[in-house]
Amino acid sequence: MACMETWRVSWAYPTILLCAYGFLITVKPLEPFVIPYLTGPDKNLTIEQVTNQIFPVSTYSYLAVLVPVFLLTDWLRYKPVMVLQCSSLLVTTAMLLWLQSVSEMQAMQFFYGVVMASEVAYFSYIYSVVELQHYRRATSYCRAAQLLGYTVGSVLGQLLVSFGLLSYHYTLVFTLVLTAIAWGVSWLLPMPQSSMFFHRRGRSGSASGALGEKVANDQPDLGITKTVEVKQSEVEINTNHSPSPEDTSQITAPVDLAEVQTPHIRGCSSSDSMRMSVVSGGTVVSESNASTGRVGCAGVLVQLWRDFLLCYSIPGLLRWSLWWTLATCGYNQILNYVQVLWEHIEPSSNFTVYNGGVEAVSSAATAYAIGITKVNWHQWGELALGFFSAMSGGALYVMVFSGNIWACYCGYVLFKCLYMLLITIAMFQIAVDLSMERYALIFGANNFGALVLQTIITFVVVDSGGLGLDIVTQFIIYGSYFCFIALVFFVWGTYVTVQRRRRTETPKQDVVIHENTHAEPF
Repeated sequence: MACMETWRVSWAYPTILLCAYGFLITVKPLEPFVIPYLTGPDKNLTIEQVTNQIFPVSTYSYLAVLVPVFLLTDWLRYKPVMVLQCSSLLVTTAMLLWLQSVSEMQAMQFFYGVVMASEVAYFSYIYSVVELQHYRRATSYCRAAQLLGYTVGSVLGQLLVSFGLLSYHYTLVFTLVLTAIAWGVSWLLPMPQSSMFFHRRGRSGSASGALGEKVANDQPDLGITKTVEVKQSEVEINTNHSPSPEDTSQITAPVDLAEVQTPHIRGCSSSDSMRMSVVSGGTVVSESNASTGRVGCAGVLVQLWRDFLLCYSIPGLLRWSLWWTLATCGYNQILNYVQVLWEHIEPSSNFTVYNGGVEAVSSAATAYAIGITKVNWHQWGELALGFFSAMSGGALYVMVFSGNIWACYCGYVLFKCLYMLLITIAMFQIAVDLSMERYALIFGANNFGALVLQTIITFVVVDSGGLGLDIVTQFIIYGSYFCFIALVFFVWGTYVTVQRRRRTETPKQDVVIHENTHAEPF
C-alpha cells in the first residue's frame, strides 16, 4: 500500500494517465472517412451542404470560445477543461452517430469547435503536476501517445474500410466507446494545486525560475558588467553588451526565464527576497514572493499584455511567430477540406479510398523529415521559410490540377510533412528564448491570430453566406496563399541577408582605411 501511495505522488502516475487519455481521445478510425460517411447512405447529405453550410461552423465556434477557454483552463487548473473537452467530444461523436439534418450537423460542429479549443489543457496540465527535471520526458511521452493514437486510428480505419470489416456506422460506435473510456480516465487525473497564471506556485527549483537559472548559467561570459541597485520596488541591471537585434540566440530570455533570487542584497533578508526578471534591454522588474500566490483576473490580464508586447518586440521571435500564424491558418483550412477535394477527384462510391493510409504515411514521413533536416535557421531562417512555403504552394497546385487521386495523395503528404517539419522547428526556436508561461502565451496568441485569419477566409471563400466557392477554386486560392507567404519571407530573407553582409563588411573597410592612414609616403 505504501508503495502504491509513493507511485501515485510521483511524476509517473499523472504522466501515464495523461498518455492513456491522449491516446484514447485521438484514436478516431472514422475521421479520415468523414466525408464519405456524411455524403453516403448513412446521412445522405450533399457535398455542398457539408462544405458550405456544416464545416464552417466549427471554425466559428472555435474562435468564439478560444479566449474564454484559454483563461478558464488556467483559472480552473486544467483538469475541468480536459473533462469538458472529452465530454464535448463524446457529444460530438454521439450527434454524428444518431442525428442527420443540416441544422443538427451544424450543432455537432459547434461542439467540435469546443473540443479543438480545449486542447490547450492537455499539455498545460503536465506543467502543473510534474517537476521541472521530468517535464521534457513527460511532454515527449504525451506527444508520442497522441501521435501513436492518431496513427493507430488512421491505420485501423483504413483496414476496416479496405477489408469491409465494419461499416462506417459501427466504426463510429467503436470510436464512441473509446471516447467514453477516455472520459472515465479524465476523471482519474489528479487535480493540480497550481497553474501558470492564476494559481502560481513558488519557483524554487521546479518551475521556470530554475529553468532560467540553468539557462543563465549555461550562457558564455559575454563581458556583461552588472550594477545592481535595489530600491523598494525595482532593481536595475546595467549592461555594456547589447546583442544584435536579429540574434535571438544571444538574447537573455525575457523576464520569467531569467529569474534570479536575491536574498541578501543591501540588507534584504531571505524572507524579503525579491524575484528579478531580466529583459533583453538590461532592465529588470522585481516582484515580491507574494506574487507567487493566487492572482486576480485584472492583474493576470495586465501581466499577459505586458508579456505579449515584450515578447513580440524580439525580431527573431516575431519572424517565427508570423510564419506560425500565417501557415497554421492555411494548414488548418487544408486539413478541414482536403477530404472534399479527394471526394471530388475520385468519388468514394466507385473507388476504394485510402484516406486513412495517407494520413498514417504523412505522420511517419514527418517524423523522418524532422530527424534528417539540418539547416542553420538563424542565418537562413527567412529564406528557408520562403522556400518551403513555396514548395507547399506547389504541392497544393499539384493536388488541384493533376486530376489524379494518387498525385493528390502525394501532394497532400508533401504538404503536411513540410508544415509539420517547420512548425516543430518554429516551436523550438520560440521556446528556446522564453519561459514556460511566456511560451504558453505566444502559443495561444499565434494560434488565435491563425484562427482569426482562418475565420475570415472561411466566411469569404467557403461559407454559403459569402462567395461559397467550389472546392477546386478554394484550393487554387489556398495554393496562391502559400505562394504569397513564400514571397513575403523571400523578400524579408533577402533584406536581412543584405543587412548582415553590410554589417560584416563595414569593420573590414574601417580596418583598411585605418591602415592606409598610417602608411609611409613614397
